[in-house]
Amino acid sequence: MSTFDRLLKVMEELRSKCPWDRSQTHQSLKKYLIEEAYELLDAIDSGDDEKLKEELGDLLLQVVFHSQIAKERSAFDIEEVIQRLNKKLIERHPHVFGCETPEEVLKNWEERKLKDRESILDGVPKSLPALMRSQKLQDRASLVGFDFERPEQVIEKIMEELQELREAMTSGDKGELEHELGDLLTAVVELGRLLKLDAELCLQKANDRFEKRFRYMEKRAKEMGKDLRQMTLEEMDALWLEAKKFDYTEEG
Repeated sequence: MSTFDRLLKVMEELRSKCPWDRSQTHQSLKKYLIEEAYELLDAIDSGDDEKLKEELGDLLLQVVFHSQIAKERSAFDIEEVIQRLNKKLIERHPHVFGCETPEEVLKNWEERKLKDRESILDGVPKSLPALMRSQKLQDRASLVGFDFERPEQVIEKIMEELQELREAMTSGDKGELEHELGDLLTAVVELGRLLKLDAELCLQKANDRFEKRFRYMEKRAKEMGKDLRQMTLEEMDALWLEAKKFDYTEEG
């Protein structure tokens, strides 16, 4: 028995003998699938191959789990999942037959995915993180030419959206504020696209910088015999500027 076949057998046994596994559904497993995907991202960023190996296995478990549930419903099994994937990979890789550039590969891949869709936007998951979904929607729209030509044009759009947000702030209407802030964020994502940057990754890196700097502030405050809650905003700003002067790495 192959390692993969053994995995399928173990999954079958868990579904028949373990109360928790037996009680799971496609819906109940959704949160675990998302968690495992993010844990895999952390493992990739860590550069630790052992963590990467473990998290890839955990993500694979989710695929096997869902496939087993579908098999029990007589919907499909893991073999059909793999067959569909094989077919898709072959059909969507025309570069094997002479496509020259990565850009052409991506364009042809997207065009083949869109063949049977009613809208060019079909297939962009609503459950994606908002920045990632915004970028994918804009990428799709750009395939038909609905796009800015230059980053400078987007900067003008950002300034326009910022002004509209300022005007909305005077009204105090939450719905209007959400609308205008959303438009501003969409324009920022658009700028990232034209600069060939991943907005989600940019924000993740900014989050990491913020966390490191804030942890530095907490550490320095303790060294000074203080607590951040006891400090003035001016004192905290001084620590923040200090944290920005060098690359601080949290220890321990």
